[in-house]
Amino acid sequence: MFANRLRWLFAVFGLMAAQALAQSVAFTFDDGPHLSDTPRLTAAGRNQALLDALTKHDVKAALFVTATNGADRPAGYALAKAWGDAGHAIGNHTMTHADLHKGSVTLTQYQQELLDCDAIIRTLPGYRKWFRFTYLREGNTPEKRDGMREFLKAQGYSNAYVSLDTSDWRLNDKLVQTLRRDPDADVAAIKRTYLAHIWQRAQAYWGLSRQLQGRDIAQVLLLHHNLINALWLGDVIAMFKAQGWTIISPAQAYADPVYRLQPERAAPGQSLLLSMARSLGLGKFDGWERLFDDGDYEIEQLKRLGY
Repeated sequence: MFANRLRWLFAVFGLMAAQALAQSVAFTFDDGPHLSDTPRLTAAGRNQALLDALTKHDVKAALFVTATNGADRPAGYALAKAWGDAGHAIGNHTMTHADLHKGSVTLTQYQQELLDCDAIIRTLPGYRKWFRFTYLREGNTPEKRDGMREFLKAQGYSNAYVSLDTSDWRLNDKLVQTLRRDPDADVAAIKRTYLAHIWQRAQAYWGLSRQLQGRDIAQVLLLHHNLINALWLGDVIAMFKAQGWTIISPAQAYADPVYRLQPERAAPGQSLLLSMARSLGLGKFDGWERLFDDGDYEIEQLKRLGY
């Protein structure tokens, strides 16, 4: 049934969508805003650095709020509000970042996570009824998966899928660890490795979209509200522009019909495109290992350089 739906959507939107959405990408950020300090930047400093980079490059993005990271307190709420005030979208990433794939987390508990976060973010400028599953996991049972799909529909929410998944969080951990050990450490190699990682994932998911859809879909990039992006988001944006990609808003990206699909996600997490590949029985394809390794390849490179 999924394959038939996929072919129908391609037949309807086909060439027109391919021409309109060629090599486009929208920027989205999860887990923010954190109130904890990090080396080199305070919480407010990280938040402002991210916003400044987006403003400099005229990019409209989306922040998916995990409320207990900060937005449930006045200082963190102000940081989230700054995103809405700057014209960015505000989405829901649960109250506490619970994992629906865990047996100890019930469907009812997870639904309450959405409602509790919604009670906070609905008062923010830029509020959208977009829900991003934590860990990109839709549940460890069909009952959880289907229950959340029905719940989202009843609440007027849409699934804020990710197509271009990254392991920026893993490289951020390495960056923070390095700077905590030595605040004056030369982290240029981490920056180079990070940019190469983002571009490797972009190329891989671009190729997978063509293999699955026969066109360039509007990619939705997953990054996090963290130090590595506070330092180098401007470089990431400039890299995409230099490679000829068009940066669009998340709302524009989610207008692509691919984000209305509901593939069977037997394996937890990862990109919508990988879920589609599994649903269609694609199996292991060239380069699939680098999309599943959570940045292991890059971490090993850095270890060899002494990080």
